Amino acid sequence: MSESAFLRCINPDCDATFAVNQALTGCPTCGDLLDVDYDWDRLPVPKNLREFESRWSLRNEPLEFSGVWRFRQLLPFAQENQIVTIGEGQTILQQASAVARFCELPEDRLHLQYEGLNPSGSFKDNGMTAACTHAHMVGAKHAACASTGNTSASLAIFASATQMFRAIVFVGSGKISYGKLSQALDYGSKTLQLLGDFDDAMRQVQDVCREEKIYLCNSLNPFRLEGQKTIIYRVLESLRWQVPDWIVVPGGNLGNSSAFGKALHELKHLGLIDRIPRLAVINARGANTLYRLYEQQGLRWNGGRLDRQILDAFYAEMDKSGRRAATLATAIQINRPVNLKKALRSLEVCDGVVREVSDQEILDAKAQVGAGGFGCEPASAASVAGAKLLRAEGVIAPSETVVCILTGHQLKDPTATVAYHAADEEQFDRELGSHGVHAAPFANNPIVVENELHRIMEVIHGLN
Repeated sequence: MSESAFLRCINPDCDATFAVNQALTGCPTCGDLLDVDYDWDRLPVPKNLREFESRWSLRNEPLEFSGVWRFRQLLPFAQENQIVTIGEGQTILQQASAVARFCELPEDRLHLQYEGLNPSGSFKDNGMTAACTHAHMVGAKHAACASTGNTSASLAIFASATQMFRAIVFVGSGKISYGKLSQALDYGSKTLQLLGDFDDAMRQVQDVCREEKIYLCNSLNPFRLEGQKTIIYRVLESLRWQVPDWIVVPGGNLGNSSAFGKALHELKHLGLIDRIPRLAVINARGANTLYRLYEQQGLRWNGGRLDRQILDAFYAEMDKSGRRAATLATAIQINRPVNLKKALRSLEVCDGVVREVSDQEILDAKAQVGAGGFGCEPASAASVAGAKLLRAEGVIAPSETVVCILTGHQLKDPTATVAYHAADEEQFDRELGSHGVHAAPFANNPIVVENELHRIMEVIHGLN
């Protein structure tokens, strides 16, 4: 089907197109971002989304088992024999009554989409299967990425499981979760720990890939975002194809928010949904580029002709002041999101909003998610903290259905979890104090008890 798929520059004043058999992460004509686009009139589009239900009975077939590729009619850039899959996308959407109460919503109005069930433990596998499929299409032997942890884990597991290419990952020397770093190391990728932060690593990996003709797997790669579209398809599938009122997602490099807007625009264009939900992108306060630009300085997509003066002045001030991203939600600790323009487009398509939340709010929300039965990494909980904030502001109405995306597994960053729940004040201050977290109102402290049966029984009998 690849003859009906092509790459298109998102700059409306360029609008250049390129064949999908090229390994491009930017427009060769003007340097802007690229979309994977389709000539839908030449493709067998489903008449309605319920057609996908027939694939549930074919889970013994790898492409139907995959929560990405069973929707391949909606990302038809590859032939079936080219697809690379390791069983990604086996995720669930769960009604979360306890978390709904925390957000001051009715118990049946809040749902959590748990992407931590992916093979590498984060949503990144949805996009990586598509990127690796395209890498296979173009015959790549090496692939690379810059990462705060989850992307490197995802690329590493695909390289290890498929043995189709060698993986090289660039990580910064700032705070990176051992839970994520251990995956890249254990899966055998070559890991370069750069003396800089993620933004430095992102800049260097692009130069290396350009110089050495290495396949780049960051979300600059438009095929990554094609795979990440399927998170929306699975949300709709779990809601029996009913469109929610809100999708709330953490904002880091802005790949998910970009992919979600593209997915929803395409579904509406194809007549497969009758309305588009609103999108809320939630930044951590210590890495709030999108919030500052969108909500405070009024930067908009504007049909692809955004105000470059606002953007250039913002980054110039950032460089002059030496401002670095700083949040314990390390997965979204990014100052220069590469998909900023596409995220602005999604916000326009989805009548979206952007908010920032503190690390304190993130960890409190994370504790409530865990107490409700789902463990998630700190960045994931930004979506719940954001939903709570938007409900308090009255932006989200109590009658509206809200889906919060939980992007990564709890064990991605156990240090923050243990520190929050620790009875040891020194440990709490050491791990969390520097991030402005000074209280743990939802802590479940371990109880220290003497190694004697009657003392243990006294504690047990005293539990509420």
